[in-house]
Amino acid sequence: MKRILWISILLLPVFTAVAPADDEEKILDAKLLSSAEKLLPGGSTRVAVQLQIHKPWHVNGHVVADDFLIPTVIEFTAAEGISFGKIDYPAAEEKTFAFSENPVLVYEETVYVFTAVAVSPDLAGKEATLGGVISYQACNNEICLPPAEYEFSQTFPVAGQGEPVKEINENLFGSAPPPAEPGMKTGDSDLVKTIESKGFFWAFAAIFLAGLALNLTPCVYPLIPITISYFGGQAEGKKGNLLFLSLVYVIGMAITYSVLGVAAALTGSILGAWLQNPWVLAFIALVMVALALSMFGLYEIRVPAGLANFAGKSKQGYFGTLFMGLTVGIIAAPCIGPFVLGLLTYVGEKGDPVMGFLMFFVLALGLGVPFIFLAVFSGAVKYMPRSGGWMEWIRKIFGFILIGMAFYFINPLFKNDLWYYTLLGLTALFAGIYLGWIDATQGRGGKAFPLVKSLVGILFIFAGAFFWVTSVEAYVDGRLRELRQGGPASGALLPANEIAWETYSESQLQAARAAQKPVMIDFYADWCIPCKELDKFTFSDPRVIEQSKKMLMLKADLTRSQSEEVQALQKKYNIKGVPTLVFLSPSGEEISAARVVSFVNADKFLGVLESVLP
Repeated sequence: MKRILWISILLLPVFTAVAPADDEEKILDAKLLSSAEKLLPGGSTRVAVQLQIHKPWHVNGHVVADDFLIPTVIEFTAAEGISFGKIDYPAAEEKTFAFSENPVLVYEETVYVFTAVAVSPDLAGKEATLGGVISYQACNNEICLPPAEYEFSQTFPVAGQGEPVKEINENLFGSAPPPAEPGMKTGDSDLVKTIESKGFFWAFAAIFLAGLALNLTPCVYPLIPITISYFGGQAEGKKGNLLFLSLVYVIGMAITYSVLGVAAALTGSILGAWLQNPWVLAFIALVMVALALSMFGLYEIRVPAGLANFAGKSKQGYFGTLFMGLTVGIIAAPCIGPFVLGLLTYVGEKGDPVMGFLMFFVLALGLGVPFIFLAVFSGAVKYMPRSGGWMEWIRKIFGFILIGMAFYFINPLFKNDLWYYTLLGLTALFAGIYLGWIDATQGRGGKAFPLVKSLVGILFIFAGAFFWVTSVEAYVDGRLRELRQGGPASGALLPANEIAWETYSESQLQAARAAQKPVMIDFYADWCIPCKELDKFTFSDPRVIEQSKKMLMLKADLTRSQSEEVQALQKKYNIKGVPTLVFLSPSGEEISAARVVSFVNADKFLGVLESVLP
């Protein structure tokens, strides 16, 4: 429960970088194999990508055991007159390695990935070049390399019209999964399975239900006060129009989501990651603050006069309602849980704008159904007896909730959860005191309304206390995670039972040389399992922590290995993979014999420390 405010945010950054060049050792090779001597014009031909992973390396499977691992993915290059079918990846092998007790899903040696290629009749008697890019992350039993890409291409002859085609590689393709029609390139997600096995009717039904489920995610909460506030002022004494206005409102939301679907189809599945971009989330947070200020009565949010006049706002306010629906659709857009992210991926890989529009339109209809009832109720609120100051007080409650949601959206921008929960706690505490005892709003319920205000104030204060307790826990439990993310570290602020890590910098090295102090540099990455095992089992050992006080302990983040700074650092220290632990003497020279390039337990690491410490 204590993580409920942010469990729906998935920050699954994808890093596509070329691994450090090493001409003497290849990680993998790839080539295309066809099921026929020539590609069939106007039809489809089975093809397979043969991946040859060289020993002692392995690559992650297409399905990975942990979210932070980089899966192996093949993306075929689109060419005129050529389209590819669904990609069938083999099942990965479950293995346990020295750096982790938990099994990992990997590909080793030779594996085959199958698909079908459709060739336009216009290419009959010519040649077709098929190719693509393989994204992968390679590891051996000791280290992991940065995520890398491998490009491949191969030219095949295309049969002439009516020319008989001889089948080849029958043993290979005889054991392959059944072919799928070109055009669907996603893996076997639940959505794809539903579409393939049940058809589009049931797929749309599932999408509609997923839209309903989105109402359980925190980023939909701000839409509740917006809807109540807007429709509370839209009724204008005409209850018969409320239902139709609410439908227009939901259609506005649906249009916004449909635009996302079309954008995903035209730009690919990267849209899901873009919606979680810090700049996008910061913009949404600013919208939350602006809406909160309107709830406090600083101003009223209305449709711009020019647009209202242009659309004829006097005629039932339909355009204004549509405009508000479009706006709240933008606010709800970052609600991309696993299902919606999968839907974005499916639409992006299918590349059909019409299908993308329809799927996200249905999704938004599911999301909007509860708001139809909420809108009708909100419009009727002004006709309830004794409505007055208490409604203004309720608006202020929603205002504080919106401020909390602003913090929710910018949570990824905080260095750690300490500040996030601290700010939430302060907001809840102030809200409790203000709503319960400072706010001068008066109701008509005699002593009942002051009692309700006090109870609500107490609830907010308890919520603030809960957030503060959670912030302390987040600080203690999340310190190593903050360090892995490259946040500023200060030994003076660390508990006594943790290593006093500092972020790598040249100034730190110069200071260590001036003080004649030995240095250890931990080169790590967020996607590196052995790095996490070092933090969890080796660097947490009390004996290691005590010995670490005799040297400067630095962490160098190689997660974003495509950046120029990281590549320069890799070149300077000849880093081939992570984890790599580099030890420098008090004079600043590397002690090469002490370099560690894999997970080591605490006992072995203590032996290394003894060899480098004076």
